[in-house]
Amino acid sequence: MTKSHWVLALALVLSTAQAAKRPKPKPVTPAPPATSDKPAYEFSFETLLADAKRRAAKPYSPQRSALPAGLDKLSPEQYRSIHFNPEAGIWRAEDLPFRLELLRARDNNQSVAVSVSIVEDGKARDLVATPAMFQISPSLPQLGSKVSLPLSGFRLRSQINSKKIWDEFLVFQGASYFRAVAQHLLYGLSARGLAINTAEPSGEEFPVFTHFWVVRPGLKANSIVIYALLESDSATGAYQFTVQPGVETKMDTEMTIFPRTDVRVVGIAPLTSMFLFDETNRGRLDDYRPEVHDSDGLMITSQSGEHIFRQLANPITLQVSTFTNEAPKGFGLVQRSRDQSDFQDFEDQYERRPSAWVEPKGDWGPGGVELVEIPSGRETNDNIVAFWRPAHGFTAGHPAHYEYRTTWLAEPDLPKGMGRFVATRSGASIDGRRRVFILDVVGAGEKIDGLHLDLGASTGHLSNATLMSNGEIHGLRASFEMDPNDASLVELRLRVMRGDTPVSETWLYRWTST
Repeated sequence: MTKSHWVLALALVLSTAQAAKRPKPKPVTPAPPATSDKPAYEFSFETLLADAKRRAAKPYSPQRSALPAGLDKLSPEQYRSIHFNPEAGIWRAEDLPFRLELLRARDNNQSVAVSVSIVEDGKARDLVATPAMFQISPSLPQLGSKVSLPLSGFRLRSQINSKKIWDEFLVFQGASYFRAVAQHLLYGLSARGLAINTAEPSGEEFPVFTHFWVVRPGLKANSIVIYALLESDSATGAYQFTVQPGVETKMDTEMTIFPRTDVRVVGIAPLTSMFLFDETNRGRLDDYRPEVHDSDGLMITSQSGEHIFRQLANPITLQVSTFTNEAPKGFGLVQRSRDQSDFQDFEDQYERRPSAWVEPKGDWGPGGVELVEIPSGRETNDNIVAFWRPAHGFTAGHPAHYEYRTTWLAEPDLPKGMGRFVATRSGASIDGRRRVFILDVVGAGEKIDGLHLDLGASTGHLSNATLMSNGEIHGLRASFEMDPNDASLVELRLRVMRGDTPVSETWLYRWTST
């Protein structure tokens, strides 16, 4: 070793020894959550209902929030670098099963003001988002401790995967959107409080949750209660959500809408997802992955007990489909592709996206499950919407009440022995004149003795219908060819039967020529 190396080594030893003698800096503890200077006030679902009804009697006048001086001059990139500090989570210092974290306004432009409050023993206090609760780079303008940052919503954490990790399982942010996950799943599709005029030529109206009240959970609570006020030009609404996270995350919703105006197209329990392509339509999209989607089907269980699976599509033109004429036992957007090889995408992990299953409670009256498929060329666009559409919409001055449960899970169950369609593939026939469809079914065994296909189309000509065993998946494979003739749209329907009894769900598909 040279002399210079000896000198450098000695200096390093001395520096390390001196550093060991210096006192270690004390960890910085984020400031506890601040509450408004306003006194606590009485709060219950009844007071929220009364407030929503009172507001509906007047035109909607949205309250705008503005950023404090200094932050309003930031670039979008600088502003997005500001994040809530998990160490400042509400209830973090208490031995409670949930933690609440506030979310700043999503951009540094003026937006609709969102308030978040805590409810304890029937009293509510509004929270204030102080700069000390956020991670703000020293290079950004530093704010005084009494400044209040505008909010866009909140998220909740619990130990749903490990007793050592506080995982995010629910987030409310943006208009009336919210997302949830269950154990071992990642965020994917979203739900909404209400949909108004979806896919209408006049344009869609997006109601907004403007105030949330989160009830302080008990020491042994396995669920948490959230109240929300919804506002828009057409209606106000009062909501109660009771959420129980876990292997399946269950959310019970009770809502009352107070219409300001007549609304013809209403969506109850709306779900929003992304479908770019799968094996049926990937040819027009240049992508290395076999599939890209958060959901691949609409699933419905009708009141009569029929199980329906409608394969999703990314159409060239807007498509709207309606199913059933009475409230189903359940409906939802589901993700059935569950193998990493289905997507070959290590980053987005679409195989871990949740399904969401809605079960109505009480009498929802006449109406239908509506599916909207919007053309999209990007996976960042949510282009799939599904909801229950009441037959008569909303009438001004007449409140509408609905209750339902939404379960976030890998996939809803079917009855034992009922086959489900796990893959749909389509392509041109050898002569290019027909479309060939290949469908894989699991859950109904792999023996074809005594089984036959019940196959139909709204128009065109079907041929070469075949059912065979599929040992690779311990299931069945159905195939057929379709000649649309001159039709631009064909509705397809197929199920596997044993005599007059279905042994599979009903597969539906809308084929379009463009």
